[in-house]
Amino acid sequence: MQTDSRCIWKIKLQVRVYMSKTRLKPMVEWSHINWRKLERPVYKLEKQIYQTSVRGNVKAVRRLQKTLMKSWSARCLEVRRVTQDNQGKKTADVDGLKSLTPKQRLILVGNLKLSPKVAPSRRVWIPKPGTERSDH
Repeated sequence: MQTDSRCIWKIKLQVRVYMSKTRLKPMVEWSHINWRKLERPVYKLEKQIYQTSVRGNVKAVRRLQKTLMKSWSARCLEVRRVTQDNQGKKTADVDGLKSLTPKQRLILVGNLKLSPKVAPSRRVWIPKPGTERSDH
């Protein structure tokens, strides 16, 4: 009878170890993402932002917008929109990359940090007739 209880204890202990290993690396594959499931909460949040702005509660609108920008679902949808659905998806970017693999898209979602402060990514002087470039 004691050996049975020890076996059960060992089995429980092994299950705990396996569970902790899976929690360390939650990996999602790009092709297995359920896009409808991601679109629903993002749409609800956008709808809530609109309704709050109609009411005139600016503080709540800013808070909801910040929540939307930090949302993993929203970031996934935006990366998908730019890299797959967009008409210019095969156009080279500033860094020269044309198209991304699914693994690169997931890395991009993880690295994408949206902040309220926006900085230009690249400035290019476009010469126009009758004007001189002045960098004084």
